[in-house]
Amino acid sequence: MTFLKSFLSTAATSALMAGAAIAEPALIYDLGGKFDKSFNEAAFNGAERWAKETGGQFREIELKSEAQREQALRRFAEAGANPIITMGFAMADPLTSVAPDYPNTKFVVVDVTWIEGDNIRQIGFAEHEGSYLVGLLAEMASKSGTVGFIGGMDVPLIRQFGCGYAQGAKAANPDAKIIANMTGTTASAWNDPVKGSELAKAQISQGADVIYAAAGGTGVGVLQTAADENILSIGVDSNQNYLHPGQVLTSMLKRVDVAVYDAMKAGDTVETGVFILGLAEDGVGYALDEYNADLITPEMKAAVDEARAKIISGEIKVASYYDNDNCPVLDF
Repeated sequence: MTFLKSFLSTAATSALMAGAAIAEPALIYDLGGKFDKSFNEAAFNGAERWAKETGGQFREIELKSEAQREQALRRFAEAGANPIITMGFAMADPLTSVAPDYPNTKFVVVDVTWIEGDNIRQIGFAEHEGSYLVGLLAEMASKSGTVGFIGGMDVPLIRQFGCGYAQGAKAANPDAKIIANMTGTTASAWNDPVKGSELAKAQISQGADVIYAAAGGTGVGVLQTAADENILSIGVDSNQNYLHPGQVLTSMLKRVDVAVYDAMKAGDTVETGVFILGLAEDGVGYALDEYNADLITPEMKAAVDEARAKIISGEIKVASYYDNDNCPVLDF
């Protein structure tokens, strides 16, 4: 499918040529693909939920290169889509350039909270809080005392995941060893399951028996290798427990689906500004279902639920990687 065909349907193209505007919202996925079983797929699930409940339609595009970011924003804006929902921190600069040119269009961006724009809704998540919970579970489930973390692109956002994870593991066992690796420094790090598998095998050789993958599509390779090697894994963003029943300990849920659903439901009246969703807002959490119920003991559930309550109350303060550009318990 060509970029233009994936970008605009025939009907939308005809409307645009006739000078008419389309009223539907639009969704721009980040690199890695719509069906990455993680970040992008969570966005798709939220959009699909809105469409099924309302009977509405939404426009969408899967980006193939960095150069398409601004192009996609402008084409959707010119076509009259509203709101235009974008995924990932790499949309910050394109939005800064494009949004002022379309003051009557509402833009929504997930994982960006630092740009200017009166017509932009910026949504961030307290990834370190949710990652603390799964780190606690990881160390409680570990038999070796060594757990692993595999991130995608080496950026502060992903270090935030790893930092919270390490703090949770250390809370369960102060002597816990955390092995951390990043997949790469370019956008291809989000969609390299082979590299994810290689990193997982390397961590397993160092004693890791639970590995948390915060790496988009790359994480699929991590979870597969963990299952093949008969150790536990932890999924991210979407609930990935079903991918390997009985071998995915849990998934750190980042409710991107809810953020997208809420934006589409609000339509062009969506509230702009900066919004941070943490445990208190049910923006992050951990997954417990029929696929991992036998892995989470009553003791583990009690411990993680207690930690959740204490984080919300402020009794437990999870250090943010962003605060000092470092992590107090993990060197990357």
